[in-house]
Amino acid sequence: MIFNVRVIARSSRNRIQREGNDLKAHLTRPAQQGMANEQLIDLLSGYFKLKKYQIRIKSGKNSRDKLVEIDADL
Repeated sequence: MIFNVRVIARSSRNRIQREGNDLKAHLTRPAQQGMANEQLIDLLSGYFKLKKYQIRIKSGKNSRDKLVEIDADL
């Protein structure tokens, strides 16, 4: 599965919101040195109940709009 994810860094708490077919991720970490990307993968792994290695950011590592691939077949 592939999702569009909009990331809001430096939020007051971590949470995932569904907006139609897309997701919005509120993260407490700043978008520096990959900290927000790392936290995004942690948050999505808990949300989908998957291992972290099953989730990867396909594009948008330096953007707030990301394309995330989830491989649930592994």
